Amino acid sequence: MAIISFSQNGSTPFQQLLGHNKGILERWASLEEYIYSSNTFPAELKEEVRRTLAFNNGCEYCKAKGAPSKDIMDSRTQTAVHLADLSSKTTHISDDEFSALKEVFTDSEISELLALICFITACQRFGALLNLGPVCQI
Repeated sequence: MAIISFSQNGSTPFQQLLGHNKGILERWASLEEYIYSSNTFPAELKEEVRRTLAFNNGCEYCKAKGAPSKDIMDSRTQTAVHLADLSSKTTHISDDEFSALKEVFTDSEISELLALICFITACQRFGALLNLGPVCQI
């Protein structure tokens, strides 16, 4: 059970926790929509990044949506998942890691991928800090 009450604002338990601050909720949801509607990366890549981060960030709500896949065949998705995993364990990425990224992604894609990772991390940390569980009674 979440440690604060759910607001009347928002359509998901996460949004209802954020919805105590309607302006933040609206802007957060707008950014989420923008990030997830981008065609730069396929939905499968974004989902594998989200799943990897959920387990590293400890968000029970997000973990309940599924574990990371064990057999990712796409090299771009593998690289993105590796970056997500790495970013949740360190605050700096080595030159060698960036060189490997640049073999797979453009600078623009790296920027967007890191923004995706940071946004997802912020969402999951918010949920974890407020003890948002996988099944919420609203």
